[in-house]
Amino acid sequence: MHSPLIGFGQVRHTRLRPVHHAFAYSSYFLMLPMRTMRRQPAALPSRHRFACLSFHDCDHGDGGDDALRWLDTLLAEAGVHDADGEVWLQTYPRVLGYAFKPVSFWYAERCDGSLAALVAEVNNTFGERHCYVLTGPELRPGQTLQADKVFHVSPFCRVEGRYRFRFLRTSPGEGDAGRVVMRVDHHDADGPLLLTSWSGTLVPLTPASVRRAFFGTPLMTLGVIVHIHWQALRLWARRVPFFAKPPPPQASPSR
Repeated sequence: MHSPLIGFGQVRHTRLRPVHHAFAYSSYFLMLPMRTMRRQPAALPSRHRFACLSFHDCDHGDGGDDALRWLDTLLAEAGVHDADGEVWLQTYPRVLGYAFKPVSFWYAERCDGSLAALVAEVNNTFGERHCYVLTGPELRPGQTLQADKVFHVSPFCRVEGRYRFRFLRTSPGEGDAGRVVMRVDHHDADGPLLLTSWSGTLVPLTPASVRRAFFGTPLMTLGVIVHIHWQALRLWARRVPFFAKPPPPQASPSR
């Protein structure tokens, strides 16, 4: 039986062209065993109600009240029929009822614990959402998975090129439940353009770890929006080319 976890770590972002621009900031995220939580609801995180940290299904997928059902439908439509094990969701919580989630990752496992699919669920600041469904016969940690970029995220990047995804999750250690690292790099025709990573050390989600997260960074999810706009202003000041938002892709998800 799996238990909800919380990860404490960093978000890192590096732009290589046309100017070098890098930043990193402390962050935390939830790692939720969605099938276990369906069978046996957990006391934490607070679900569908106001709290310091909470989780709401409507922040994901089609905006309905059962995000796991949405994911199962998505995978079936993508031809993935063996994701009958645990489904881990790596995502930001709502903090005092507010959340902006630039990207969430769904790890859909088979009954033997191997990975059947990885779904990257991307939101932009225009209220749009797109999913990249990554599949293969033997998905494994350290493997590079690729998808064409088809969704507008930053006005300082064209909607072109490819994403390269790579993830790692270590085994539980002394005093923690392991470590997660997700890298997402954007390559265009000229090579690497953006290098990003989201990492953290996992610990059980308990009242103590909730207090550590909330009082350590009280307005974390609001801070995500502030960081996005502050870094955009810095790029604009450095005269990085600006690209208007195109229409969202007609086909969702990308596979």
